[in-house]
Amino acid sequence: MKKILMTSFAGLNLTNPIIIGSSGLTNTPEKNTALEKAGVGAVILPSIFEEQIEIQTSKDIWTDCPKACDYILNSLNGMQLEDYLQLIEKSKNACRIPVIASINCYRDNGWIDFVRQIEMAGADAIELNIFGLNTEIDRPGNTVEDIYLQITRKVKSMVNIPVIVKMSKYFSHIVKLADDLRKVGADGIVLFSRFYQPDIDIHLMQASSGYVFSSNTEIADTLRWTSLVRTKLPDVSIASCTGIHDWEDIIKCILCGASAVELCSTVYQHGNEIIQAMNRSLEEWMLAKDFKSIEEVKGKLNFGEIQDPSLHERVQFMKYFSNRD
Repeated sequence: MKKILMTSFAGLNLTNPIIIGSSGLTNTPEKNTALEKAGVGAVILPSIFEEQIEIQTSKDIWTDCPKACDYILNSLNGMQLEDYLQLIEKSKNACRIPVIASINCYRDNGWIDFVRQIEMAGADAIELNIFGLNTEIDRPGNTVEDIYLQITRKVKSMVNIPVIVKMSKYFSHIVKLADDLRKVGADGIVLFSRFYQPDIDIHLMQASSGYVFSSNTEIADTLRWTSLVRTKLPDVSIASCTGIHDWEDIIKCILCGASAVELCSTVYQHGNEIIQAMNRSLEEWMLAKDFKSIEEVKGKLNFGEIQDPSLHERVQFMKYFSNRD
Protein backbone atom coordinates (compact mmCIF):
# COMPACT_ATOMS: atom_id res chain seq x y z
CA MET A 1 0.00 0.00 0.00
CA LYS A 2 1.31 3.46 -0.89
CA LYS A 3 2.39 5.72 1.96
CA ILE A 4 0.10 8.45 0.64
CA LEU A 5 -2.87 6.63 2.26
CA MET A 6 -1.31 6.20 5.70
CA THR A 7 -3.26 7.69 8.59
CA SER A 8 -3.48 7.62 12.38
CA PHE A 9 -6.64 6.99 14.39
CA ALA A 10 -6.87 6.82 18.19
CA GLY A 11 -3.12 6.40 18.41
CA LEU A 12 -3.07 3.50 15.92
CA ASN A 13 -1.01 3.78 12.75
CA LEU A 14 -2.96 2.53 9.72
CA THR A 15 -1.73 1.86 6.20
CA ASN A 16 -4.99 3.39 4.92
CA PRO A 17 -8.25 4.78 6.39
CA ILE A 18 -10.43 1.69 5.83
CA ILE A 19 -11.40 -0.20 8.99
CA ILE A 20 -13.73 -3.20 8.83
CA GLY A 21 -16.38 -2.78 11.50
CA SER A 22 -17.34 -5.31 14.14
CA SER A 23 -19.27 -8.08 12.36
CA GLY A 24 -19.21 -11.62 11.04
CA LEU A 25 -16.68 -10.37 8.49
CA THR A 26 -13.98 -10.52 11.19
CA ASN A 27 -14.95 -13.58 13.24
CA THR A 28 -12.03 -15.84 12.25
CA PRO A 29 -8.26 -15.30 11.89
CA GLU A 30 -8.54 -16.53 8.28
CA LYS A 31 -11.10 -13.86 7.41
CA ASN A 32 -8.93 -11.19 9.00
CA THR A 33 -5.89 -12.38 7.07
CA ALA A 34 -7.91 -12.18 3.85
CA LEU A 35 -9.09 -8.67 4.73
CA GLU A 36 -5.51 -7.59 5.36
CA LYS A 37 -4.50 -9.03 1.99
CA ALA A 38 -7.41 -7.14 0.38
CA GLY A 39 -5.98 -3.91 1.76
CA VAL A 40 -7.81 -2.85 4.92
CA GLY A 41 -6.07 -0.66 7.48
CA ALA A 42 -7.49 -2.42 10.57
CA VAL A 43 -10.18 -4.86 11.68
CA ILE A 44 -12.62 -4.74 14.56
CA LEU A 45 -13.59 -8.14 15.90
CA PRO A 46 -17.23 -9.13 16.53
CA SER A 47 -18.60 -7.67 19.74
CA ILE A 48 -18.52 -9.67 22.91
CA PHE A 49 -21.59 -8.68 24.96
CA GLU A 50 -21.45 -7.65 28.59
CA GLU A 51 -24.12 -10.27 29.38
CA GLN A 52 -21.86 -12.99 27.98
CA ILE A 53 -18.97 -11.81 30.11
CA GLU A 54 -21.03 -11.64 33.29
CA ILE A 55 -22.74 -15.00 32.77
CA GLN A 56 -19.52 -16.82 31.96
CA THR A 57 -17.45 -15.23 34.71
CA SER A 58 -20.11 -15.19 37.45
CA LYS A 59 -22.34 -18.18 36.79
CA ASP A 60 -23.18 -18.46 40.46
CA ILE A 61 -25.39 -15.36 40.25
CA TRP A 62 -27.45 -17.03 37.50
CA THR A 63 -28.12 -20.33 39.28
CA ASP A 64 -31.66 -19.26 40.15
CA CYS A 65 -32.53 -18.60 36.51
CA PRO A 66 -30.67 -21.06 34.26
CA LYS A 67 -33.24 -20.70 31.47
CA ALA A 68 -32.63 -16.95 31.35
CA CYS A 69 -28.89 -17.63 31.25
CA ASP A 70 -29.25 -20.05 28.32
CA TYR A 71 -31.60 -17.69 26.47
CA ILE A 72 -29.19 -14.76 26.70
CA LEU A 73 -26.21 -16.79 25.53
CA ASN A 74 -28.12 -18.35 22.64
CA SER A 75 -29.49 -14.96 21.60
CA LEU A 76 -26.02 -13.49 21.30
CA ASN A 77 -23.16 -14.76 19.15
CA GLY A 78 -22.59 -17.82 21.33
CA MET A 79 -18.84 -17.26 21.57
CA GLN A 80 -17.13 -18.37 24.76
CA LEU A 81 -14.79 -15.90 26.42
CA GLU A 82 -11.81 -18.17 25.89
CA ASP A 83 -12.72 -18.41 22.20
CA TYR A 84 -12.79 -14.62 21.99
CA LEU A 85 -9.37 -14.29 23.58
CA GLN A 86 -8.02 -16.90 21.17
CA LEU A 87 -9.55 -15.01 18.25
CA ILE A 88 -7.61 -11.94 19.34
CA GLU A 89 -4.38 -13.85 19.82
CA LYS A 90 -4.60 -15.83 16.56
CA SER A 91 -5.61 -12.79 14.53
CA LYS A 92 -2.68 -10.85 15.94
CA ASN A 93 -0.31 -13.67 15.09
CA ALA A 94 -1.68 -13.84 11.55
CA CYS A 95 -1.98 -10.12 10.79
CA ARG A 96 0.26 -7.09 10.87
CA ILE A 97 -2.61 -4.59 10.83
CA PRO A 98 -4.21 -3.44 14.10
CA VAL A 99 -6.73 -5.85 15.61
CA ILE A 100 -9.35 -4.09 17.71
CA ALA A 101 -11.58 -5.88 20.21
CA SER A 102 -15.21 -4.81 20.62
CA ILE A 103 -17.51 -4.87 23.64
CA ASN A 104 -21.22 -4.18 23.41
CA CYS A 105 -22.30 -2.76 26.76
CA TYR A 106 -24.73 -0.48 28.56
CA ARG A 107 -23.72 -0.65 32.26
CA ASP A 108 -20.49 -0.16 34.21
CA ASN A 109 -20.74 -3.49 36.04
CA GLY A 110 -18.35 -6.33 36.85
CA TRP A 111 -17.83 -7.26 33.19
CA ILE A 112 -15.31 -4.42 32.96
CA ASP A 113 -12.60 -6.55 34.61
CA PHE A 114 -12.52 -8.64 31.41
CA VAL A 115 -10.87 -5.79 29.49
CA ARG A 116 -7.57 -6.69 31.18
CA GLN A 117 -7.69 -10.13 29.59
CA ILE A 118 -8.44 -8.56 26.22
CA GLU A 119 -5.32 -6.43 26.54
CA MET A 120 -3.23 -9.41 27.65
CA ALA A 121 -4.46 -11.40 24.63
CA GLY A 122 -2.81 -8.81 22.40
CA ALA A 123 -5.62 -6.53 21.17
CA ASP A 124 -4.28 -3.26 19.81
CA ALA A 125 -7.30 -1.32 21.11
CA ILE A 126 -10.79 -1.76 22.53
CA GLU A 127 -13.90 -0.30 20.93
CA LEU A 128 -16.80 0.25 23.33
CA ASN A 129 -20.10 -0.03 21.50
CA ILE A 130 -22.30 1.47 24.18
CA PHE A 131 -25.94 0.80 23.40
CA GLY A 132 -28.62 2.59 25.34
CA LEU A 133 -31.88 4.47 24.93
CA ASN A 134 -33.48 6.46 27.70
CA THR A 135 -37.07 5.24 27.72
CA GLU A 136 -38.03 5.69 31.38
CA ILE A 137 -40.09 8.78 32.19
CA ASP A 138 -38.55 9.24 35.63
CA ARG A 139 -34.90 9.02 34.47
CA PRO A 140 -32.98 12.28 33.93
CA GLY A 141 -32.29 13.28 30.36
CA ASN A 142 -28.52 12.89 30.76
CA THR A 143 -28.66 9.31 32.10
CA VAL A 144 -27.26 7.68 28.97
CA GLU A 145 -24.51 10.30 28.63
CA ASP A 146 -23.45 9.58 32.20
CA ILE A 147 -23.29 5.85 31.42
CA TYR A 148 -21.03 6.54 28.44
CA LEU A 149 -18.65 8.52 30.64
CA GLN A 150 -18.68 6.07 33.55
CA ILE A 151 -17.93 3.06 31.35
CA THR A 152 -15.20 4.87 29.41
CA ARG A 153 -13.54 6.17 32.58
CA LYS A 154 -13.48 2.72 34.21
CA VAL A 155 -12.21 0.87 31.14
CA LYS A 156 -9.55 3.48 30.52
CA SER A 157 -8.30 3.11 34.09
CA MET A 158 -7.76 -0.63 33.60
CA VAL A 159 -5.86 -0.84 30.30
CA ASN A 160 -2.96 0.83 28.58
CA ILE A 161 -4.14 0.26 25.02
CA PRO A 162 -6.32 2.85 23.21
CA VAL A 163 -10.00 2.97 24.13
CA ILE A 164 -12.38 3.95 21.33
CA VAL A 165 -16.02 4.87 21.93
CA LYS A 166 -18.60 4.22 19.25
CA MET A 167 -21.27 6.85 19.80
CA SER A 168 -24.94 6.88 18.98
CA LYS A 169 -26.34 9.94 17.23
CA TYR A 170 -29.35 10.06 19.55
CA PHE A 171 -28.07 12.81 21.83
CA SER A 172 -29.06 16.43 22.23
CA HIS A 173 -25.45 17.65 22.39
CA ILE A 174 -23.13 15.38 20.44
CA VAL A 175 -20.19 17.80 20.51
CA LYS A 176 -20.38 18.14 24.31
CA LEU A 177 -20.48 14.38 24.80
CA ALA A 178 -17.51 13.94 22.47
CA ASP A 179 -15.60 16.52 24.50
CA ASP A 180 -16.56 14.85 27.78
CA LEU A 181 -15.43 11.47 26.43
CA ARG A 182 -12.09 13.02 25.52
CA LYS A 183 -11.76 14.42 29.03
CA VAL A 184 -12.31 11.01 30.67
CA GLY A 185 -9.69 9.44 28.46
CA ALA A 186 -11.26 8.20 25.21
CA ASP A 187 -8.52 7.96 22.58
CA GLY A 188 -10.95 8.17 19.69
CA ILE A 189 -14.65 8.28 18.84
CA VAL A 190 -16.70 6.70 16.08
CA LEU A 191 -19.61 8.61 14.54
CA PHE A 192 -21.96 6.68 14.57
CA SER A 193 -23.12 3.28 15.73
CA ARG A 194 -26.14 2.01 13.82
CA PHE A 195 -28.82 0.61 16.07
CA TYR A 196 -30.96 -2.42 15.37
CA GLN A 197 -33.64 -1.42 12.85
CA PRO A 198 -37.16 -2.49 13.89
CA ASP A 199 -40.03 -3.02 11.48
CA ILE A 200 -43.63 -4.24 11.50
CA ASP A 201 -44.93 -7.18 9.48
CA ILE A 202 -48.48 -6.07 8.73
CA HIS A 203 -49.43 -9.48 7.30
CA LEU A 204 -48.33 -11.52 10.31
CA MET A 205 -49.30 -8.66 12.62
CA GLN A 206 -46.07 -8.77 14.58
CA ALA A 207 -42.85 -6.89 15.16
CA SER A 208 -39.98 -7.86 12.89
CA SER A 209 -36.41 -6.94 12.05
CA GLY A 210 -35.76 -4.19 9.55
CA TYR A 211 -33.21 -4.19 6.75
CA VAL A 212 -29.85 -5.09 8.23
CA PHE A 213 -27.55 -3.21 5.83
CA SER A 214 -27.05 0.53 5.79
CA SER A 215 -27.48 2.62 2.66
CA ASN A 216 -25.45 5.57 1.42
CA THR A 217 -28.51 7.76 1.97
CA GLU A 218 -27.68 7.50 5.70
CA ILE A 219 -24.38 9.34 5.33
CA ALA A 220 -25.76 12.87 5.82
CA ASP A 221 -25.73 12.81 9.64
CA THR A 222 -22.32 11.13 9.59
CA LEU A 223 -20.89 13.96 7.48
CA ARG A 224 -22.63 16.73 9.43
CA TRP A 225 -21.42 15.62 12.84
CA THR A 226 -17.97 14.55 11.72
CA SER A 227 -17.56 18.08 10.42
CA LEU A 228 -18.97 19.76 13.51
CA VAL A 229 -17.01 17.69 16.01
CA ARG A 230 -13.82 18.18 14.01
CA THR A 231 -14.38 21.95 13.95
CA LYS A 232 -15.17 22.32 17.64
CA LEU A 233 -12.75 19.64 18.91
CA PRO A 234 -9.80 19.52 16.49
CA ASP A 235 -7.78 17.29 18.84
CA VAL A 236 -10.40 14.51 18.97
CA SER A 237 -9.56 11.54 16.76
CA ILE A 238 -12.63 10.62 14.68
CA ALA A 239 -13.64 7.63 12.59
CA SER A 240 -16.79 8.03 10.51
CA CYS A 241 -19.30 5.21 10.28
CA THR A 242 -22.78 4.55 8.80
CA GLY A 243 -23.73 5.16 5.19
CA ILE A 244 -20.20 4.79 3.78
CA HIS A 245 -20.43 2.59 0.70
CA ASP A 246 -17.87 3.72 -1.88
CA TRP A 247 -14.60 5.58 -2.29
CA GLU A 248 -16.36 8.94 -2.76
CA ASP A 249 -18.00 8.48 0.66
CA ILE A 250 -14.60 7.87 2.23
CA ILE A 251 -13.24 11.09 0.73
CA LYS A 252 -16.26 13.05 1.96
CA CYS A 253 -15.73 11.80 5.51
CA ILE A 254 -12.03 12.65 5.48
CA LEU A 255 -12.74 16.12 4.05
CA CYS A 256 -15.14 16.62 6.96
CA GLY A 257 -12.43 15.69 9.46
CA ALA A 258 -12.32 11.91 9.89
CA SER A 259 -9.00 10.13 10.21
CA ALA A 260 -10.54 6.80 9.23
CA VAL A 261 -13.85 5.16 8.34
CA GLU A 262 -15.57 1.96 9.46
CA LEU A 263 -17.19 -0.14 6.74
CA CYS A 264 -19.39 -3.21 6.90
CA SER A 265 -22.47 -3.32 4.67
CA THR A 266 -20.67 -2.57 1.42
CA VAL A 267 -18.14 -5.37 2.00
CA TYR A 268 -20.95 -7.82 2.73
CA GLN A 269 -22.66 -6.76 -0.49
CA HIS A 270 -19.66 -6.59 -2.81
CA GLY A 271 -16.99 -8.77 -1.23
CA ASN A 272 -13.40 -8.02 -0.28
CA GLU A 273 -12.66 -6.92 -3.85
CA ILE A 274 -14.25 -3.54 -3.20
CA ILE A 275 -11.56 -2.69 -0.64
CA GLN A 276 -8.74 -2.68 -3.16
CA ALA A 277 -10.89 -0.72 -5.62
CA MET A 278 -11.69 1.93 -2.99
CA ASN A 279 -8.04 2.31 -2.00
CA ARG A 280 -7.01 2.64 -5.63
CA SER A 281 -9.66 5.28 -6.39
CA LEU A 282 -8.83 7.16 -3.19
CA GLU A 283 -5.16 7.29 -4.15
CA GLU A 284 -5.93 8.38 -7.71
CA TRP A 285 -8.17 11.18 -6.46
CA MET A 286 -5.53 12.41 -4.02
CA LEU A 287 -2.85 12.46 -6.71
CA ALA A 288 -5.16 14.28 -9.12
CA LYS A 289 -5.85 16.92 -6.44
CA ASP A 290 -2.13 17.11 -5.57
CA PHE A 291 -2.62 15.89 -1.99
CA LYS A 292 0.42 14.11 -0.60
CA SER A 293 -1.13 12.66 2.59
CA ILE A 294 -4.44 11.92 4.30
CA GLU A 295 -3.51 14.57 6.85
CA GLU A 296 -3.62 17.22 4.11
CA VAL A 297 -7.13 16.14 3.13
CA LYS A 298 -8.49 15.79 6.67
CA GLY A 299 -10.88 18.54 7.68
CA LYS A 300 -10.40 20.51 4.47
CA LEU A 301 -14.16 21.10 4.17
CA ASN A 302 -15.37 21.17 7.77
CA PHE A 303 -17.54 23.88 9.28
CA GLY A 304 -14.48 25.76 10.56
CA GLU A 305 -14.65 28.12 7.61
CA ILE A 306 -18.08 29.32 8.71
CA GLN A 307 -18.28 31.97 11.41
CA ASP A 308 -21.58 30.67 12.81
CA PRO A 309 -22.30 27.06 11.77
CA SER A 310 -25.67 27.03 13.54
CA LEU A 311 -26.86 29.98 11.46
CA HIS A 312 -25.62 28.29 8.29
CA GLU A 313 -27.52 25.12 9.12
CA ARG A 314 -30.75 26.96 9.92
CA VAL A 315 -30.84 28.85 6.60
CA GLN A 316 -30.09 25.86 4.41
CA PHE A 317 -33.63 24.51 4.41
CA MET A 318 -34.98 27.89 3.30
CA LYS A 319 -32.21 28.17 0.70
CA TYR A 320 -33.29 24.92 -0.91
CA PHE A 321 -37.06 25.28 -0.70
CA SER A 322 -38.00 28.96 -0.44
CA ASN A 323 -38.52 29.25 -4.20
CA ARG A 324 -40.67 26.13 -4.49
CA ASP A 325 -44.46 26.29 -4.59
